[in-house]
Amino acid sequence: MPARTGTLGSTTVSRVGFGAMQLPGPGVMGPPRDHDEAVAVVRRAVELGVDHVDTASFYGPDVANRLLGEALSPWPQHVALVSKVGARRDEQGAWLAALAPDDIRRSVEDDLRDTGAGRLTAVNLRLHDDTSDEVLRTGLRTLAGLVDEGLVGGVGVSTVDERQLALACDEVDVVCVQNQYGLLDRSGERVLEAAGERGIAYVPYFPLGSAFGAAPRPAEHPTVQRVAADLGVTPSQVALAWLLHHADHVLLIPGTSSLAHLEENVAVRDVVLPDDAVAELDALAPPA
Repeated sequence: MPARTGTLGSTTVSRVGFGAMQLPGPGVMGPPRDHDEAVAVVRRAVELGVDHVDTASFYGPDVANRLLGEALSPWPQHVALVSKVGARRDEQGAWLAALAPDDIRRSVEDDLRDTGAGRLTAVNLRLHDDTSDEVLRTGLRTLAGLVDEGLVGGVGVSTVDERQLALACDEVDVVCVQNQYGLLDRSGERVLEAAGERGIAYVPYFPLGSAFGAAPRPAEHPTVQRVAADLGVTPSQVALAWLLHHADHVLLIPGTSSLAHLEENVAVRDVVLPDDAVAELDALAPPA
């Protein structure tokens, strides 16, 4: 059975956390579909033992953080809060780069203000297709300064390739990598492996697919559906359980604004995949 806990730097967390990206409205913009249920989802996640919450000030913008703050204030000391910086949204909802030092500091300060957390366990620097090495280095040094100030516990990186991860590790002690990855999208396998070799947590985003069309949906694959039926679980649980079986340094942050889906996501920590099922799932998308 896969390990039930993992590490974010020096912090031990359950390997099944919660991502706040789906708390805001459609397109990760504006207020939630159901405000009361969104707040209830966050509270129920912590009741179920979730102690790793992922967020960003550009979710909403600011909506996800304010819902987290409303639900959990005062912020529970045992719940690790991880955020991302390096992006912003325009009025049309486009995702734009915001990697200047002032942007990074402002994002962290917004996170702390709106969630009520006294400190962020880690902050991921989110890169873009055209992010230069110098911008990467400057962003990492800015976050390292916030670590020195006590506002941030550790530095992570998001949407990086293997070379950029190595560069980041030369600049700071990287505690986590957050990249797109899943059962049917293993193009980032080498980054996952490199993180594991360095003792860095790997946190996949869009593991169940994306409303933006950026990732395939494993729950719709007939093999995943058959394995789920054989085990008496849901296809989404199979896809998430495969990630937990695949590498011990993987931490999950499935997000939802539904109480029913939350219960399903958290229950994946008890799903055990037989070896033959793991081998069959491995073969669906060999790593690039």
